[in-house]
Amino acid sequence: MTYSLFCLGNPLLDVQVTNGEELLKKYDLKANDAILAEEKHTPIYEEIVKNHKVTYVAGGASQNAARGAAYVLPPNSVVYTGCVGDDDLADQLRAANKREGLTEAYLVKKGEKTGACAVVITGHHRSLVTTLRAAEKFEKSHLSSPEVAPLVDGAKVYYVEGFFLTHGTESVLELSKKASAASKVFVLNLSAPFIPQFFHAQLQSVLPYVDFIIANESEAEAYAAATGLPDPTDLAAVAKALATAPKSNASRARTVIFTHGPESTVVVSGAEPDAPKVYTVSPIADDLIVDTNGAGDAFAGGFLGAYVAGRTLDACVEAGHRMGAMCVQLVGPQFKWPKVQIL
Repeated sequence: MTYSLFCLGNPLLDVQVTNGEELLKKYDLKANDAILAEEKHTPIYEEIVKNHKVTYVAGGASQNAARGAAYVLPPNSVVYTGCVGDDDLADQLRAANKREGLTEAYLVKKGEKTGACAVVITGHHRSLVTTLRAAEKFEKSHLSSPEVAPLVDGAKVYYVEGFFLTHGTESVLELSKKASAASKVFVLNLSAPFIPQFFHAQLQSVLPYVDFIIANESEAEAYAAATGLPDPTDLAAVAKALATAPKSNASRARTVIFTHGPESTVVVSGAEPDAPKVYTVSPIADDLIVDTNGAGDAFAGGFLGAYVAGRTLDACVEAGHRMGAMCVQLVGPQFKWPKVQIL
C-alpha cells in the first residue's frame, strides 16, 4: 500500500478546558500561544482534569493536518507517523484517525506515556501547553524500518510540523533531503513563535529542502525578528525573505503561505517574490465560533489535501480556508460528519 501524503509529527492527546482565565494567571500563560511545558507547568495536567470539565480531542499539529487532508482526499491517501506510548491515550488517537480515514504507522514505546497538550480556551483564544513524553523519543531509524520505508518511498508529498524540530531535526533532515533529491514536495509548518525564536538554527538547517512553508502571522513575526528583518509585521516582506532563501533543488520555487486568522492570507512564490497574492477570508459570526484550537492545522490539512489532489494554488488556499472555518465551529481540531464537500 502506498500513500500520496506522508506526515511526521508529535502525536498528542489534547485535554481542553474553557473559561481558563484563572489558569492563564496561575501558570503565567499567554492567551494565544503554544509552548513546551516547563517544570512550573507540570501540575496543570492533573489540575484541569480534577477541577474542570475537560474535553479530550485527538491532537498534535501534524496529526491534525493529516486527518484534515484525509478528510478531503479519497481513502488510503494519507499516512502519519510519530511516537506514542502503549496506553489508552494512544488508543484514543487511533480511533480518531480511523474515523477520518488516516492511516498511522506509530513507533510505540513500551512503558512510556503518550504526549498530551493542555488547551486553555479563553474567548476565541487558545493557549497550548505541551508535554511531549513519548513523542520526543521518536527514532530516525523508524523511517527506514521495513514497515515505514516503503511508505516514505511511495509518497509524493511530505509534511512536518515545526514542533518536531525541538527534538527530531535529524529525522526532518532525512525526510526533507530525500524529498529534495527525488524532486518530491516537502512542506513545513512553523507551528509556533518559539520555533523560529529558539530553534532557529534547526529551522535554517532544514529550510534549503523546503518547498512550501505554512505559518500564521505570529510565527512570521517571530521569524522576522530572529533574522533581523526591518519590519516584522510586513507579512509580504517576511514571506519574500523566506521564499527567496537558498534552496537545494532550484527546479521548484519555494512558496510561503501566511494565514492571519480572520484577516487575509498572504502567499508569496520565490518565482515571483515581488508579486504577493492576497486571499480574503470569509468572515464567521462570533456566535458561531466555538474555539480556534487546531484552526491553523485544519487550514494546512485542507491546503495539503487540495494540493495532493492536483488543484491550483488558489483552490488549495480556498480549501484551507473552508477547513479552518469548519474547525473553529467545532470543539478542537475536528471536522463535521457526515462529510462536507471541500474540493
